[in-house]
Amino acid sequence: MEAVSYIILIGSTLLIVSVLTSYLALRIGAPLLLIFLGIGLLAGEDGIGHIAFNDAGSAFLIGSMALAVILFESGFDTKLASYRAAAWPAMTLATVGVAVTTGVVGVAAHYLMNLGWGEALLIGAACSSTDAAAVFFLLRVGGITLRDRVRSTLEIESGSNDPVAIMLTILLVEAATHGLASPVSILGELVLAFALGGVMGLAGGWLLVAFINKADFETGLNPVVTLTFALFIFAATNVMGGSGYLAVYAAGLYAGNVKLRGALELRRFHSGLTWLSQIVMFVMLGLLATPRELADMLLPALGIALVLIVVARPLAVWMCLLPFRFSVRETSFIAWVGLRGAVSLLLALVPVLGGLENGQLIFNTAFVVVVVSLLVQGWTIGSMARLLELIVPPRRGPVDRVELELPGNADQELVAYTVHGKSPAARGQRMPRWARPSLVIRAGAVVPLHKVKPLQPGDLVYLFTPPHRLPLIDRLYGGSRALDRSDREFYGDLVLSPDATVEQIAEMYGLPLSLPNAKFTLSDLLRNEFGGSCELGDRVRMGGVELIVRDMDEDTITSVGLALEPVRLTTRRRPLYRRVANIGGRLRGWWNEHAFRRWKEREKLRARRLAASRPVAEPPREERREERREERVESRR
Repeated sequence: MEAVSYIILIGSTLLIVSVLTSYLALRIGAPLLLIFLGIGLLAGEDGIGHIAFNDAGSAFLIGSMALAVILFESGFDTKLASYRAAAWPAMTLATVGVAVTTGVVGVAAHYLMNLGWGEALLIGAACSSTDAAAVFFLLRVGGITLRDRVRSTLEIESGSNDPVAIMLTILLVEAATHGLASPVSILGELVLAFALGGVMGLAGGWLLVAFINKADFETGLNPVVTLTFALFIFAATNVMGGSGYLAVYAAGLYAGNVKLRGALELRRFHSGLTWLSQIVMFVMLGLLATPRELADMLLPALGIALVLIVVARPLAVWMCLLPFRFSVRETSFIAWVGLRGAVSLLLALVPVLGGLENGQLIFNTAFVVVVVSLLVQGWTIGSMARLLELIVPPRRGPVDRVELELPGNADQELVAYTVHGKSPAARGQRMPRWARPSLVIRAGAVVPLHKVKPLQPGDLVYLFTPPHRLPLIDRLYGGSRALDRSDREFYGDLVLSPDATVEQIAEMYGLPLSLPNAKFTLSDLLRNEFGGSCELGDRVRMGGVELIVRDMDEDTITSVGLALEPVRLTTRRRPLYRRVANIGGRLRGWWNEHAFRRWKEREKLRARRLAASRPVAEPPREERREERREERVESRR
């Protein structure tokens, strides 16, 4: 019992020290993972702690579980929009790039360390995977916002190249211990591993989502379910012969891109769990390393690190991104940001567990490479991004979001905004009722709503909103220009008459029709929706479009806007297809305006026929002339 307490005490002390030193890393801009690694070294048998830890098997077990957690969170936090923007270049880097890096580093290891080709390539495979957590932590600490395509490429590559590097390392260890198999069997094993990993991952992700959405769990139990499912998918896929690392990443990717109960709380939980996994992995691997063994092979290992940073990574990136029209600056930045981290050290343990003669040498070499990568590349990410002019202004949007579990299908979120100085809200523009805050905090104190007008820059506002309106509210509280009647995102693509009936609009645009509302005019429909009191900007969804109060004269609605694509702000198109999308939008706008004009003409003719069928007094001569003139114009059309 006393020994167990000592172990727990030592472990918790190391974790506390690691967390506290993160403050120092934030102050000096140091790579935080390097701090964790240094703590492990200081606590090890050659450091001041003198803790002897040489159990490679336990380290690999703990590291594998931690890596499964990290990969699940990486997929869970990746949006499919990123794949639409950068799927092919990132996947090329994750496959071809890993192979090129392995080959170049393997050649360097063969000649610099006098190793056989199998062991030299093992060093290359261990160092071929990049560390996503290290990259994005350093970008976040430096306040660096990258262009979407560059960020998406780095994000997807870092999450998807781990399974490729792991499979390559395992194959090389098997080849070194049991001999090289035939190319056909190797290819078949790779195809089976990745196919089974993908299928198991998607099936497991679907099962996880269905289980959480159907079961009525306590909120605190959902994170436990996702964690156990992730570990189960990882282990089950490995037992069946597939790639468990790919499976757990695919499961997280699926779960993070569908409707999932308590998704925001789950993201926070897995984000914290990922940091814990990173700390545990780096501190443990620091304990496992023995600095005195590094002296004899330090110079060759430094040479391999130099080859990786200056030759292998740039060559792989330039070869893989050449067909995808990246600029020279973007390609150079992606080539520089290939940080190596815990995955490389974990892969370097595989030769040790496989009983290779130079297994410890491979681990020590990978250790030096990781330290050099964190020191050189990790400390210069911000400077390189500024030098290459890839930093873009941060997006204006919500600073916090809280998903609410409401009864039924009530889809609402509580969002918080810091009012931007040049936003329409700060300029005093009147807010639509669906964008008005429910709570305002100014200078740290809650301000009653009747005293907050006008809103001031820096005010923290909270409001309830459905998720599909977030892009519009982003513009109101974080935009940089005033809104006017030409702003189609707020006031619609077309202008409709408030006297047009719902039935006419539904027939014209193929919209679903509620029979009780069919004879209502648009003005009546909007007034009924808002209790007889409408305001500018009020919106009502009707099928796939939205009707908007566009203009008013006192209490009378004088025009109604029609938003044909009210959710288009939440989707991003690739630049390659932007012109085609613009052409399609113009054609749709022309056709809708043409249809609306034809409908107005039909309405006029029908009114004239109705008037002609009734006995009325003969109009004055001037009116008859005007009618004949209009008839001539109609006949020419």
